[in-house]
Amino acid sequence: MRSLATALLRQMDPEKAHAWAILALRAGLAGRDTTPDDPRLAVPLFGRTVKNPIGIAAGFDKNAVALKGLAGLGFGYLEAGTVTPRPQPGNPRPRLFRLVEDRAVINRMGFNNGGIAAYVHRLAAFAPRPVPVGANLGINKEGADPERDYPAMLATVSPFADYVVINVSSPNTPGLRDLQGEARLASILAALPRERPPLFVKLAPDLSQAGLEAATDVAMSHGAAGIIVTNTTISRPPGLRSPLAREAGGLSGAPLAPLAREALRVVARRAAGRLTLIAAGGIATGADVLDRLRLGASAVQIYTAFAYAGPPLIPRIKRELLAALDAAKLADAASAIGTELH
Repeated sequence: MRSLATALLRQMDPEKAHAWAILALRAGLAGRDTTPDDPRLAVPLFGRTVKNPIGIAAGFDKNAVALKGLAGLGFGYLEAGTVTPRPQPGNPRPRLFRLVEDRAVINRMGFNNGGIAAYVHRLAAFAPRPVPVGANLGINKEGADPERDYPAMLATVSPFADYVVINVSSPNTPGLRDLQGEARLASILAALPRERPPLFVKLAPDLSQAGLEAATDVAMSHGAAGIIVTNTTISRPPGLRSPLAREAGGLSGAPLAPLAREALRVVARRAAGRLTLIAAGGIATGADVLDRLRLGASAVQIYTAFAYAGPPLIPRIKRELLAALDAAKLADAASAIGTELH
């Protein structure tokens, strides 16, 4: 039945399909994965051990309304958002496009969300938590002051989040990616309260090697716990087949994987074990997860593959990851982290 529901959703307008998926998760209609995770999947993350390294990326549950349903699907951790200080409708529709031929998605949603007040209320209500939950923070399209807004939001969510992400890399809010520059990122991080959950910075795959290294240095020097590598790309890699490939917005899914992998390699070498890295971008199989772990990530996030495959994807990836570990003669997922960096 879940596979049938996923197939039906794929025939709908993508934004409507996403809304129906959120409703199903809220209502408990998406099913549950009740199989206990193999202990070999456990990894150290957020100052604890999580049961597996697979998380849902920000953007899926922007308003933290479907956390209970998502937690039942077998994720090791969840990330909700991106949330902004004030509610905003986002960009005009259509703003979400399936590139089926490329197993990809383009979005220009524009941080559509209900604002921090309602969001933090839902975070607080999600207790006890079966898995860690992170809060992904952004800024409004209009009237934003990053050095004011990020610290205020961080203070608001800190009591209710297991980790917090500063999103300075979405391509769909004008000027946001400029905040990844060395001086501006340092200014924002310096303004943040020191008492906080583990703090991550989410970077774009379109930064140059020098830009990625500079952002990594700033994150380390300002006490960040880690970096999420990466957000969507504004580039259009050669070979895209979908007629929708020219739509404006951030590209995610399979075509993003080479850019995301290279960005992870750059950041991991620069950090040299001093930051916790979470990989995102084009991850769809257990082999993909093992690849990113070996490149230095402690965990991964998925979104586009989940949008295409639905809830059965999570247990499948975990089975594939165990098989990949066996094939590589690795004892467990934790022992794979960083093995390709040397």
